[in-house]
Amino acid sequence: MKDGIFKVAAATPHIKPGDCAGNADKIIALIDRAEKEGVSVLVLPELCLTGYTAGDLFLLDSLIGGAEEQLDRITDFTEGKDVVVVLGAPAMMRGKLYSAAFVVQRGRVLGVVPKKHVPNYSEFYEARMFTAFTGENDFDEKLNCPFGTKLIFKDRSDMLTLAAEVCEDLWVPDSPSTEHALAGALVICNPSASDETIAKADYRRSLVSMQSAKLCAAYVYADAGKGESTTDTVYAGHNLIAENGKVLAEGELFADEFIVADIDVQHLAHDRRRMTSFSCGRRAGYEEVTFELNAKQTELTRRPDKNPFVPAVKGELDKRAEDILRLQTAGLAGRLSNCNIKKCVVGVSGGLDSTLALLVAVRAADSVGLPRKNVIAVTMPCFGTTGRTRRNAEAMSKLLGTDFRVVDIGESVKLHLRDIGHDGVTTDVAYENAQARERTQVLFDIANMQGAVLVGTGDLSELALGWCTYNGDHMSSYAVNASIPKTLVRRLVAYEAERLPALGDVLRDVLDTPVSPELLPTGGDAVVQPTEEIIGPYELHDFFLYHLIRWGSSARKIRRLALAAFDGEYDEKTIDKWLDVFFRRFFSSAFKRNCLPDGAKVGSVSLSPRGDWRMPSDAAVIR
Repeated sequence: MKDGIFKVAAATPHIKPGDCAGNADKIIALIDRAEKEGVSVLVLPELCLTGYTAGDLFLLDSLIGGAEEQLDRITDFTEGKDVVVVLGAPAMMRGKLYSAAFVVQRGRVLGVVPKKHVPNYSEFYEARMFTAFTGENDFDEKLNCPFGTKLIFKDRSDMLTLAAEVCEDLWVPDSPSTEHALAGALVICNPSASDETIAKADYRRSLVSMQSAKLCAAYVYADAGKGESTTDTVYAGHNLIAENGKVLAEGELFADEFIVADIDVQHLAHDRRRMTSFSCGRRAGYEEVTFELNAKQTELTRRPDKNPFVPAVKGELDKRAEDILRLQTAGLAGRLSNCNIKKCVVGVSGGLDSTLALLVAVRAADSVGLPRKNVIAVTMPCFGTTGRTRRNAEAMSKLLGTDFRVVDIGESVKLHLRDIGHDGVTTDVAYENAQARERTQVLFDIANMQGAVLVGTGDLSELALGWCTYNGDHMSSYAVNASIPKTLVRRLVAYEAERLPALGDVLRDVLDTPVSPELLPTGGDAVVQPTEEIIGPYELHDFFLYHLIRWGSSARKIRRLALAAFDGEYDEKTIDKWLDVFFRRFFSSAFKRNCLPDGAKVGSVSLSPRGDWRMPSDAAVIR
C-alpha cells in the first residue's frame, strides 16, 4: 500500500447451489490465497455463498439460516487477516430479503450493502425473492454494522476508500457507484452474477472500463461462474479489474477463477484533484466505516511501462503515430491558413527532431494545397557538423521536394566570438550557444524575407531538461514538436520510414545516428558530443517526466517504478544518478518553458505555460 499501490483481486469460487457449507469452504480457500498473495481487497460474486441460481430455494428458512451460519464462519476465518473481502450473500433486514454485498475484514462484518436495482425480466426473476433497497441507511443489530447503499469503507491512513454496488446496479442509468465516487470512493467493488450470451462479454468489458473512466476509479468486478445451475442460463465467471478506463486484468471465460492486479489510488486521487469538474465531496447520507491495514509495500505484479508515451503493440503504435502526425499537421496547417501565410522555414540538421518537423511541414503544405517548394529547408553547418548529418539533411529535403538551402555559419560565428572578446578556441557555453543563436537568427531572417512561419524543432524532453539554448533553438514561430517526447519522436520517424519507401533509407540512417547537438569541433562523421552520455538516457528521462507531470508522483515513487520498469537494464545507482539530474534540470529550466512559442498539444503531458504547466522560474526543487 506504500505509494498508494494496492493489490486487488476478483475471484469466482466453484460453488453448488444450496450447499452453503461447501461453498464457504471454497470461499475460505480463496480468502486464504488472497491473504498469502498480499491482496488488500478481494471481491467475490453475487450470492456466491448460496449460489445465485438457487431460485425459490431462497424462500426456505433453512437456506437463509445456513447462509447466516456460514457467513459467521467466513467472518471468523478473516480474524487477524488484512484482506478486505466483499462477497455476495442473502441478507435479512426488517422482514425483507435482499441480495447484498457483505464487506468483511479482521473477524468482523464492516457493513452490508444491499442491491438497489433488482431485475425482473427475461432470464432474471430476482424480484420474486428479493426486495430492491430504496431507503436510507439502517443498522443491522445482529451483525452490529451499518446496512445500506450509502456506505464508504476507508482505511485509517485515508488512502484506500472503497464502496460496493451489486450486479444490476452497474447496468442502470443511475448507478450507485456514481454517487459512491462523488462521495469519495476510489475503488468500486461489484459482486455480480451476469449470465453469458454471445457478445455479452464485450459489452460487459466496455461497461466496466467506461465506468472506471467516468468515475476516475478502480472497478473490481467478480462474476458468477463454475457450479451455478445451467437450467436455463450459463455463467462464465467473467472477472474484470479496470482502472481509470484501462482493463488491468481479465479472466478467461469459463476458465480463470482468480485474477489480480495492482491499482494506484494516488493516481486516481491525482486525476480527481486535477479535474476540477469532478465534484468530489457530495457525502449527503453517507456513512464512513473505518478499518485497519498494515503498512506494507505491495510487491508489484503490474510492471510499469518503460515507454509510457509509446504504445507497445505494433498495430496500435502505427495508428497512434498517424493520429499524432495528423494533430501536428493540423496545428501547423491551421496556423498557415489563419494567418494567410504561404511558406514555412525549417532548420534541418539531419537529426531526429528537425527530421520530424520537416515531415510535418511537408504534410501541412500538402493539406492546405501549397507546393512543397514553399517549405524552405535550411541546413547551417558549423564547427561540429558531421558529414553524415549534413548528407542526410540534404537527401531528405530533396527527396521531399522542398526548397533546400545551405547557409554555412562558421565565419559569422567566428566574427561574433571575436566581437565579444572570445578566443574562438575555448569550447565553453558561449562557444556552443553562439552557434545555436546564430542559426536561429538566420532562420528568422529568412522567414522574414519570405513572409514565412519559422517551424520550431525542439521536443518535449529537451524542454523538460532545459536542453536548448535560450533564444536559440528554444525559439520559433510555431513549435510542432513541443509536446512530443524524444522516445515518441523516434517512433514517429520510424513510422514514416516504413510508410514512405523512397525516404526509408535516409530516415533509418537518421534513426541510427547518435543524438547530438553537434556544437563541438569534429573531423568527418565522428560524434564527439553524444547527448545521452551528458544528460542521461532519454528513455529514463521520458519515464521520469511522465510520472511527474501526468501523475504528480514523488521522486521516491518514480524511483520505485523505474526500478521495476527497467529491471535488468539499469541498476539502482544509474537510475538514482539520472533521476537526480532530471529533477535538478527540470526545476532549474522553468524559465525557458515559461516563454515558449505556440505549439500543438497532442498528449496528456505538455509543458506549455498557457495552461498545461505553470510554475515559478525560481521554485525550490520538490522531490
